[in-house]
This record gives sequence, C-alpha cells and structure tokens, in this order.
Amino acid sequence: MTAPKTTVVLVDDEDLIRTGLRAILGAEEDLEVVGEAADGAEVVSLVRSLRPDVVLMDVRMPAVDGIQATRHLLATMAEPPKILVVTTFENDDYVYEALRAGASGFLLKRARPAEIVQAVRTVASGDSLVFPNAIRSLAGRRAGGRGDSLVSAQLTERESEVLRLVAKGLTNAEIAAELVVGVETVKTHVGNVLAKLRARDRTQAVILAYESGFVSVS
Repeated sequence: MTAPKTTVVLVDDEDLIRTGLRAILGAEEDLEVVGEAADGAEVVSLVRSLRPDVVLMDVRMPAVDGIQATRHLLATMAEPPKILVVTTFENDDYVYEALRAGASGFLLKRARPAEIVQAVRTVASGDSLVFPNAIRSLAGRRAGGRGDSLVSAQLTERESEVLRLVAKGLTNAEIAAELVVGVETVKTHVGNVLAKLRARDRTQAVILAYESGFVSVS
C-alpha cells in the first residue's frame, strides 16, 4: 500500500518563485503541491478547502503579508497546517515575527532544492526548523526585557539543560548523546518544556529562551 503524500500549498506573489517551488517539490514521490496563492488574503479559504499538511508562505506580500496570514491560520483552525515562511533575507524582522506567531521554520529563497525538500519533510513530520544563529541575531534586539524568571521558575534543572541544548540547534538524538540518556527521555523533556512554556514548538521555545535572557545572545 502506497503511503499518503505530504500535501503542500504555495503562497508567494511572484509567479517565478511558485513555479520553481512546484517543480522542486513535484519531483519528489512523497510530496504533492495541491494549491497556490499569490497573496495572504487568499490563503485562509484555500487552506480550509484543501487541508494541506504544509504551507510555504512568503513573508512579504502586498496586501496581507505572511505574518498576518500565519497568525490567522493558527488562531482559527483546530488543526492548522505546518507553516514554513519563505524569505530573501534571514535577518528579517518579518521572519522573526512569523516564527513568534507559530511558523515552524523558514526557508531562504536561495536555498538548494534538497534543502527545500528536507525542510518540508521535517515540519510535516512534526519537527520544527531551529536556526540558532539567525534566531540569536533577531532575538538580540529584544532580549532582556522580561528576565529569566519567566523560564527558569517553571523548568526543572534537567529541562533547563535540555532547552539550552535545543537553543543550540541540537536534535533529540544529539541531545541524548550529550546527556547520555535515551532519545525517548529527551522527547519527554522537550514535551514538558513546550507544555510549561506554552510554546507551539521548539522554535517558539528557543525564541522565548533568548528573549527572556535565559539563553545569552552574546
């Protein structure tokens, strides 16, 4: 029996970008582009109709930008798709706000085809794409405003340790090796961290860790 394909909706105001992404993703047996939109205003109805697994969302669009569209999808749908924002520049406040809004990661428009495919597969599987250097740089503009008590008062010592490793960009397997514990144990700790911080995913937890000063941006 053939496994179901991961379905994708493309949202970008540039036809050339959408055409390129469709060609890249369509070449993969496990991925299928099921719809396209040229503006964030079209996204909600399209996603409600098609129910894709992943949305590739341009952050800068003329009418309704990717941040607004991301917030609306995640706030109004009981089972929203995973959202990957697409941008020209990684050090972009639009990207940061989209990640804060709940996007699972971002892609650069100059990313190689293999990176795009892997990113879609990663978020579709329930993981998030954490880019420590980019998040550190963007979070540095906002750090220190809330104090580390926001995070540290809620987490156990081991959970705090796991969050710091997540902020470095380590996978569950790498964290397990670092702490000499099982991967399932790490998954449990990560799940506890997300629940206590009320974070949608690892990316949001990392953003909170930097913004609160729990992890240093220096």
